[in-house]
Amino acid sequence: MERRPLVPIKLDNYKPLRELVFESLREAIISGHLRPGERLMEIQLAEEMGVSRTPVREAIRKLELEGLVVMLPRKGAYVAGLSLKDIVDVFEIRGALEGLAAELAAERINEAELEELERYLVKIAENIDKGDLEKVVATDTDFHSLLYKASRNQRLSQIINNLREQIQRFRTTSLSYPGRMKAALEEHRKIVEAISERNGELACKLAQEHIANAENSMMSMIQQDKKYGGG
Repeated sequence: MERRPLVPIKLDNYKPLRELVFESLREAIISGHLRPGERLMEIQLAEEMGVSRTPVREAIRKLELEGLVVMLPRKGAYVAGLSLKDIVDVFEIRGALEGLAAELAAERINEAELEELERYLVKIAENIDKGDLEKVVATDTDFHSLLYKASRNQRLSQIINNLREQIQRFRTTSLSYPGRMKAALEEHRKIVEAISERNGELACKLAQEHIANAENSMMSMIQQDKKYGGG
């Protein structure tokens, strides 16, 4: 299936063009717009974004340093694949950290943050009804970010943030699995309920189950699309 072209770059007075091109390509990879194994053609990408090849070339080199792009001799640049080992490793870490974040949030969250979590649930439900995966992913990200903040543990937030790129790639893929968005919403509701009841032990258990279910959906997507394998 042919992908949609990238959106032309909109100039931002505060950022140099090369930075805007880099951010655009990075976001396209993390969101799954540019798929694992897809070849990155400089001329094509430059045309789609309305820029010259130079900032595209620079962005690809930078993305290679981040591990999001691989350069193959005499073949060119490709979006890095997701090995099964990478996926299992990240989900193992994330499950433990999310459980801890939910447990701490149950002890330390304030009323304003609890209300914000409830609002995110409403937003996610609205976006599911519209079938807007991109907005579901964005709101899901905000929901989890607020949980980390409510844990009042900055080191925990920093460690999770170090996995941000991988988590975002996995989040988009797992939420694409049929029925996963609605199931994830119900899991979120139960987590919020446990946190509002200040039941840290239950919040931890539910958060870990939520991540395990996300991993199962991710693995099911991989079975359907072997391009996500590799490594």
